[in-house]
Amino acid sequence: MNPISFAAGIVPGAGPVETIRAAAAGGFDMTGLWIEPDQWTPALLRETKAALADTGLPLLDVEVIWIKPGDDLDAYKSCIDIGAELGAKNVLCVSSDPDMGATAARLAALCEHAEASQTRVTLEFGIFTEVKNLTMALAVLDAVAHPLRALLIDPIHVDRSGSSIEDMAKVPRELLPYAQFCDAPAERPDPADFNAIITDAIDLREQCGAGGLPLQALYQALPPGIPLSIELRSKALRDGYPDLGERAKAVASATRNWLSALPG
Repeated sequence: MNPISFAAGIVPGAGPVETIRAAAAGGFDMTGLWIEPDQWTPALLRETKAALADTGLPLLDVEVIWIKPGDDLDAYKSCIDIGAELGAKNVLCVSSDPDMGATAARLAALCEHAEASQTRVTLEFGIFTEVKNLTMALAVLDAVAHPLRALLIDPIHVDRSGSSIEDMAKVPRELLPYAQFCDAPAERPDPADFNAIITDAIDLREQCGAGGLPLQALYQALPPGIPLSIELRSKALRDGYPDLGERAKAVASATRNWLSALPG
């Protein structure tokens, strides 16, 4: 069974130590963390390292580097550096820059910065960003042409962007160190309604198997056995499980039940 990682989006607003403790309480194999570089202090770094050591959880990824026109690369590099100090394998990036050449150049610079730690720089596409679909994301990564570049697949963004599962299955396996995973309603938001798109992404995701996505086909298009970051932003989960540990347990249980029921 794929190792499952606790995405920070399951517990929005939680600090890094709370996130790690929730992941451990839920029985996850790994965790992710949300990083705000300007809020990190030496004390917080020590506390987060201690929580990871105490729980024994590997850090799959840190997020998010959000590329915007004219931004200073130093803040982005800080996210990589903090992640590297904590042992993160990947850093999640999205882009709001409509210039795909500029996005590629910045990702290439981040890959070069990540060489010391060998952190993978993963680009996530989605209709809420300027890299809107799989085809655009692969074109950007081709332009980056650095061995640390990577692609991050999220089922809801694959579906909402109209990206082809068949094309996803053809993505070079070395570009996919891990993937996000969740289910979602079959009904898609109006692509012209940005607020509806965001609500769909942060409030309406569903447990694996509970929604209307072609989840089994999406799963089978991924490399076998890769870690799955369970990106389950859900108002229903937040309301139904105010205790972070209990929420984590519910997500882990539903995910593993779905994975164990897959054929073969």
